[in-house]
Amino acid sequence: MRQSLKYSFSIFFLLSLFFVKAQEKTTTTNIQQDVKITETKSVAPIKKNSEKKLEAVKTDTIKPKTDRYGLIVGVDVYKATRSFYDSDYKGIAFVGDYRLTKKYYLYGEVGNENITIDDAQLNTTTKGSYAKVGFNYNAYTNWLDMENLITLGMRYGFSTFSEQLNSYDIYNPNPYFGQAPTITSGQIHNGLTASWAEVAAGVNVKVFNNVYVGISLQLKILVTNTEPTNFENLYIPGFNRTYDGNFGAGFNYTVSYFVPIYKKKVIPKKITPKK
Repeated sequence: MRQSLKYSFSIFFLLSLFFVKAQEKTTTTNIQQDVKITETKSVAPIKKNSEKKLEAVKTDTIKPKTDRYGLIVGVDVYKATRSFYDSDYKGIAFVGDYRLTKKYYLYGEVGNENITIDDAQLNTTTKGSYAKVGFNYNAYTNWLDMENLITLGMRYGFSTFSEQLNSYDIYNPNPYFGQAPTITSGQIHNGLTASWAEVAAGVNVKVFNNVYVGISLQLKILVTNTEPTNFENLYIPGFNRTYDGNFGAGFNYTVSYFVPIYKKKVIPKKITPKK
Protein backbone atom coordinates (compact mmCIF):
# COMPACT_ATOMS: atom_id res chain seq x y z
CA MET A 1 0.00 0.00 0.00
CA ARG A 2 2.79 2.29 0.96
CA GLN A 3 4.61 1.44 -2.25
CA SER A 4 1.57 2.19 -4.32
CA LEU A 5 1.18 5.51 -2.51
CA LYS A 6 4.83 6.29 -3.12
CA TYR A 7 4.43 5.34 -6.74
CA SER A 8 1.32 7.46 -7.13
CA PHE A 9 2.94 10.42 -5.40
CA SER A 10 5.99 10.11 -7.66
CA ILE A 11 3.82 10.13 -10.76
CA PHE A 12 1.83 13.14 -9.45
CA PHE A 13 5.08 14.96 -8.64
CA LEU A 14 6.50 14.33 -12.08
CA LEU A 15 3.28 15.41 -13.74
CA SER A 16 3.27 18.54 -11.59
CA LEU A 17 6.81 19.34 -12.62
CA PHE A 18 5.87 18.77 -16.24
CA PHE A 19 2.90 21.10 -16.06
CA VAL A 20 4.95 23.73 -14.20
CA LYS A 21 7.66 23.56 -16.84
CA ALA A 22 5.04 23.74 -19.57
CA GLN A 23 3.39 26.77 -17.95
CA GLU A 24 6.77 28.49 -17.51
CA LYS A 25 7.61 27.85 -21.13
CA THR A 26 4.20 29.16 -22.26
CA THR A 27 4.50 32.22 -20.05
CA THR A 28 8.02 32.89 -21.28
CA THR A 29 6.86 32.52 -24.87
CA ASN A 30 3.92 34.86 -24.27
CA ILE A 31 6.15 37.40 -22.57
CA GLN A 32 8.61 37.26 -25.43
CA GLN A 33 5.78 37.69 -27.91
CA ASP A 34 4.36 40.59 -25.92
CA VAL A 35 7.79 42.18 -25.75
CA LYS A 36 8.22 41.76 -29.48
CA ILE A 37 4.78 43.23 -30.11
CA THR A 38 5.44 46.18 -27.84
CA GLU A 39 8.83 46.64 -29.44
CA THR A 40 7.34 46.64 -32.90
CA LYS A 41 4.54 48.93 -31.74
CA SER A 42 6.93 51.34 -30.09
CA VAL A 43 9.55 51.20 -32.79
CA ALA A 44 7.12 51.63 -35.65
CA PRO A 45 5.82 55.05 -34.57
CA ILE A 46 9.35 56.21 -33.88
CA LYS A 47 10.42 55.17 -37.33
CA LYS A 48 7.33 56.69 -38.88
CA ASN A 49 7.74 59.92 -36.93
CA SER A 50 11.42 60.14 -37.77
CA GLU A 51 10.67 59.45 -41.42
CA LYS A 52 7.95 62.13 -41.39
CA LYS A 53 10.33 64.61 -39.78
CA LEU A 54 13.00 63.82 -42.34
CA GLU A 55 10.45 64.23 -45.12
CA ALA A 56 9.30 67.52 -43.58
CA VAL A 57 12.87 68.73 -43.37
CA LYS A 58 13.41 67.74 -46.98
CA THR A 59 10.18 69.24 -48.26
CA ASP A 60 9.97 72.39 -46.07
CA THR A 61 11.97 75.34 -47.31
CA ILE A 62 12.56 78.66 -45.57
CA LYS A 63 10.74 81.32 -47.54
CA PRO A 64 12.81 84.46 -48.07
CA LYS A 65 11.41 87.72 -46.68
CA THR A 66 9.74 89.87 -49.31
CA ASP A 67 8.64 93.50 -49.42
CA ARG A 68 5.39 94.42 -51.11
CA TYR A 69 5.35 97.24 -53.64
CA GLY A 70 2.24 99.01 -54.79
CA LEU A 71 -0.06 102.00 -54.39
CA ILE A 72 -1.53 103.36 -51.16
CA VAL A 73 -4.59 105.38 -52.14
CA GLY A 74 -6.90 107.13 -49.70
CA VAL A 75 -9.24 109.99 -48.86
CA ASP A 76 -8.78 112.95 -46.53
CA VAL A 77 -11.36 112.20 -43.85
CA TYR A 78 -11.02 115.63 -42.24
CA LYS A 79 -12.11 117.51 -45.38
CA ALA A 80 -14.93 115.03 -46.03
CA THR A 81 -16.35 115.21 -42.49
CA ARG A 82 -15.93 118.99 -42.26
CA SER A 83 -18.25 119.30 -45.24
CA PHE A 84 -21.04 117.85 -43.06
CA TYR A 85 -20.72 119.97 -39.92
CA ASP A 86 -19.40 123.27 -41.39
CA SER A 87 -21.98 125.03 -43.58
CA ASP A 88 -19.30 127.39 -44.94
CA TYR A 89 -17.07 124.62 -46.25
CA LYS A 90 -17.29 121.94 -48.94
CA GLY A 91 -14.23 119.93 -49.88
CA ILE A 92 -12.74 116.57 -50.80
CA ALA A 93 -9.17 115.35 -51.32
CA PHE A 94 -7.56 112.10 -52.45
CA VAL A 95 -3.99 111.12 -51.61
CA GLY A 96 -1.67 108.45 -52.95
CA ASP A 97 1.75 106.97 -52.26
CA TYR A 98 3.52 104.76 -54.78
CA ARG A 99 6.48 102.81 -53.46
CA LEU A 100 9.55 103.34 -55.62
CA THR A 101 12.31 101.81 -53.48
CA LYS A 102 12.63 100.35 -50.00
CA LYS A 103 12.49 103.80 -48.41
CA TYR A 104 11.18 106.27 -51.01
CA TYR A 105 7.57 106.80 -52.09
CA LEU A 106 6.17 108.97 -54.87
CA TYR A 107 3.42 111.19 -53.42
CA GLY A 108 0.42 112.76 -55.10
CA GLU A 109 -2.69 114.61 -53.95
CA VAL A 110 -5.67 116.16 -55.73
CA GLY A 111 -8.58 118.02 -54.21
CA ASN A 112 -11.34 120.57 -54.50
CA GLU A 113 -12.46 123.18 -51.96
CA ASN A 114 -15.27 125.68 -51.62
CA ILE A 115 -15.01 127.88 -48.53
CA THR A 116 -16.61 131.09 -47.28
CA ILE A 117 -14.54 133.27 -44.95
CA ASP A 118 -16.28 135.87 -42.79
CA ASP A 119 -13.70 138.34 -41.49
CA ALA A 120 -14.27 141.51 -39.51
CA GLN A 121 -14.27 143.73 -42.62
CA LEU A 122 -15.27 141.45 -45.48
CA ASN A 123 -16.89 138.20 -46.52
CA THR A 124 -15.43 136.15 -49.40
CA THR A 125 -15.99 132.79 -51.06
CA THR A 126 -13.14 130.83 -52.65
CA LYS A 127 -13.72 127.97 -55.09
CA GLY A 128 -11.07 125.93 -56.83
CA SER A 129 -9.01 122.79 -57.29
CA TYR A 130 -5.41 121.90 -56.53
CA ALA A 131 -2.79 119.23 -57.07
CA LYS A 132 0.41 118.28 -55.29
CA VAL A 133 3.29 116.05 -56.31
CA GLY A 134 6.44 115.10 -54.45
CA PHE A 135 8.02 112.27 -52.49
CA ASN A 136 8.06 110.74 -49.00
CA TYR A 137 10.94 109.10 -47.20
CA ASN A 138 10.05 106.33 -44.76
CA ALA A 139 12.23 106.79 -41.69
CA TYR A 140 10.72 103.77 -39.88
CA THR A 141 12.41 100.36 -39.98
CA ASN A 142 9.75 97.65 -39.98
CA TRP A 143 10.34 94.20 -38.53
CA LEU A 144 8.63 90.89 -39.30
CA ASP A 145 5.63 91.60 -41.57
CA MET A 146 4.96 95.17 -40.41
CA GLU A 147 4.36 97.81 -43.08
CA ASN A 148 4.03 101.05 -41.13
CA LEU A 149 5.40 104.41 -42.27
CA ILE A 150 6.88 107.40 -40.47
CA THR A 151 7.55 109.80 -43.32
CA LEU A 152 9.35 113.01 -44.11
CA GLY A 153 8.52 114.53 -47.45
CA MET A 154 8.60 117.46 -49.84
CA ARG A 155 6.04 118.46 -52.46
CA TYR A 156 5.13 121.18 -54.87
CA GLY A 157 1.54 122.36 -55.12
CA PHE A 158 -0.45 124.23 -57.75
CA SER A 159 -3.98 125.66 -57.52
CA THR A 160 -6.51 127.32 -59.83
CA PHE A 161 -9.43 129.10 -58.18
CA SER A 162 -11.82 132.04 -58.10
CA GLU A 163 -12.51 134.64 -55.40
CA GLN A 164 -15.93 136.19 -54.87
CA LEU A 165 -16.30 139.29 -52.73
CA ASN A 166 -19.68 138.81 -51.09
CA SER A 167 -19.75 141.88 -48.87
CA TYR A 168 -17.46 144.34 -47.10
CA ASP A 169 -17.43 147.13 -44.55
CA ILE A 170 -15.73 150.49 -45.05
CA TYR A 171 -13.15 150.99 -42.36
CA ASN A 172 -13.98 153.93 -40.12
CA PRO A 173 -11.16 154.96 -37.76
CA ASN A 174 -13.50 157.33 -35.85
CA PRO A 175 -16.83 155.52 -35.39
CA TYR A 176 -18.26 158.31 -33.24
CA PHE A 177 -21.27 158.74 -35.49
CA GLY A 178 -21.72 154.99 -35.97
CA GLN A 179 -20.50 152.36 -38.43
CA ALA A 180 -21.33 152.59 -42.12
CA PRO A 181 -23.69 149.89 -43.39
CA THR A 182 -22.29 146.69 -44.94
CA ILE A 183 -21.94 146.89 -48.73
CA THR A 184 -23.01 143.87 -50.76
CA SER A 185 -20.74 143.29 -53.73
CA GLY A 186 -20.89 139.88 -55.43
CA GLN A 187 -17.85 140.69 -57.59
CA ILE A 188 -16.08 137.55 -58.85
CA HIS A 189 -12.40 137.28 -59.83
CA ASN A 190 -11.79 134.22 -62.02
CA GLY A 191 -8.61 132.63 -63.36
CA LEU A 192 -6.51 133.04 -60.21
CA THR A 193 -3.52 130.77 -59.68
CA ALA A 194 -0.99 130.06 -56.97
CA SER A 195 1.86 127.64 -56.38
CA TRP A 196 3.86 126.73 -53.30
CA ALA A 197 6.44 124.37 -51.83
CA GLU A 198 5.92 122.45 -48.63
CA VAL A 199 7.62 120.06 -46.25
CA ALA A 200 5.56 117.40 -44.50
CA ALA A 201 5.91 114.93 -41.67
CA GLY A 202 3.45 112.10 -41.22
CA VAL A 203 2.57 108.72 -39.79
CA ASN A 204 0.73 105.96 -41.65
CA VAL A 205 -0.23 102.88 -39.61
CA LYS A 206 -1.66 99.62 -40.94
CA VAL A 207 -4.67 98.87 -38.72
CA PHE A 208 -6.17 96.01 -40.75
CA ASN A 209 -5.10 93.97 -43.73
CA ASN A 210 -4.09 96.59 -46.34
CA VAL A 211 -6.03 99.35 -44.51
CA TYR A 212 -4.08 102.37 -43.23
CA VAL A 213 -4.89 105.35 -41.02
CA GLY A 214 -2.55 108.32 -41.21
CA ILE A 215 -1.97 111.94 -40.30
CA SER A 216 0.31 114.46 -41.97
CA LEU A 217 1.39 117.98 -40.95
CA GLN A 218 2.65 120.49 -43.55
CA LEU A 219 4.52 123.79 -43.50
CA LYS A 220 4.18 125.80 -46.73
CA ILE A 221 5.64 128.81 -48.49
CA LEU A 222 4.07 130.57 -51.48
CA VAL A 223 6.12 130.68 -54.66
CA THR A 224 3.63 132.41 -56.99
CA ASN A 225 0.29 134.08 -56.24
CA THR A 226 -1.82 136.02 -58.74
CA GLU A 227 -4.14 138.51 -57.04
CA PRO A 228 -6.82 140.88 -58.40
CA THR A 229 -6.22 144.64 -58.27
CA ASN A 230 -6.81 146.08 -54.80
CA PHE A 231 -7.69 142.65 -53.42
CA GLU A 232 -5.84 139.90 -51.54
CA ASN A 233 -6.46 136.18 -51.70
CA LEU A 234 -7.53 135.20 -48.20
CA TYR A 235 -7.69 131.49 -48.97
CA ILE A 236 -6.00 129.29 -51.58
CA PRO A 237 -7.31 125.73 -52.13
CA GLY A 238 -4.65 123.26 -51.05
CA PHE A 239 -2.63 125.99 -49.34
CA ASN A 240 -5.27 127.14 -46.80
CA ARG A 241 -5.30 130.60 -45.20
CA THR A 242 -2.71 133.09 -46.42
CA TYR A 243 -3.05 135.62 -43.59
CA ASP A 244 -0.55 138.50 -44.10
CA GLY A 245 2.46 136.57 -45.35
CA ASN A 246 3.70 133.89 -47.69
CA PHE A 247 3.72 131.13 -45.08
CA GLY A 248 0.96 128.65 -44.39
CA ALA A 249 0.21 125.38 -42.62
CA GLY A 250 -2.10 122.45 -43.02
CA PHE A 251 -2.75 118.83 -42.17
CA ASN A 252 -4.42 115.70 -43.53
CA TYR A 253 -6.18 112.91 -41.68
CA THR A 254 -6.51 110.02 -44.09
CA VAL A 255 -7.90 106.51 -44.40
CA SER A 256 -6.12 104.58 -47.16
CA TYR A 257 -6.04 101.18 -48.83
CA PHE A 258 -2.91 99.46 -50.10
CA VAL A 259 -3.10 97.93 -53.57
CA PRO A 260 -0.20 95.46 -53.93
CA ILE A 261 1.32 95.22 -57.40
CA TYR A 262 4.44 93.10 -57.00
CA LYS A 263 6.85 91.68 -54.42
CA LYS A 264 10.58 92.03 -54.10
CA LYS A 265 12.94 89.76 -52.16
CA VAL A 266 14.84 91.29 -49.27
CA ILE A 267 18.54 90.60 -49.54
CA PRO A 268 20.00 90.42 -46.02
CA LYS A 269 23.03 92.53 -45.36
CA LYS A 270 26.30 90.69 -44.92
CA ILE A 271 27.86 91.29 -41.52
CA THR A 272 31.62 91.54 -41.79
CA PRO A 273 33.47 90.46 -38.62
CA LYS A 274 35.50 93.10 -36.88
CA LYS A 275 39.22 92.66 -37.11
